[in-house]
Amino acid sequence: MHKSRLYGLFIDTPDADAAAGFWSAALGVPAVPEPSEPQFIALVGAFPKLELDVQRIGSEPRYHVDIETDDVDAETARLLALGAVEVDRWLDCHVLRAPGGHLLCVVPVHSDPALFESEARVWHSQT
Repeated sequence: MHKSRLYGLFIDTPDADAAAGFWSAALGVPAVPEPSEPQFIALVGAFPKLELDVQRIGSEPRYHVDIETDDVDAETARLLALGAVEVDRWLDCHVLRAPGGHLLCVVPVHSDPALFESEARVWHSQT
């Protein structure tokens, strides 16, 4: 058994500073650089209970979602069984491509533990 939930939406772009400035003004929320992960700029308060970040990348602009979980390997296996394909790994993150072509990342729990416990779905492994 493990738990997971949608953690956030990420606006991936080579020009993260301009994008963060635009989305910050458009949504009326502060753009706050993440000190421990400088490629991310959080748009604090844009979505209640979800993270909205701009991520600096070296390729074409896109959007992706993160799914946070208390068991990255089990959640990755569950999503692979549903038809996703693993395309990369970065630190503790598994980067998958869902059927339809969209990217998603499976990450360890990043949200407040109480929020995770109250919002996460419980998955029972199929054996």
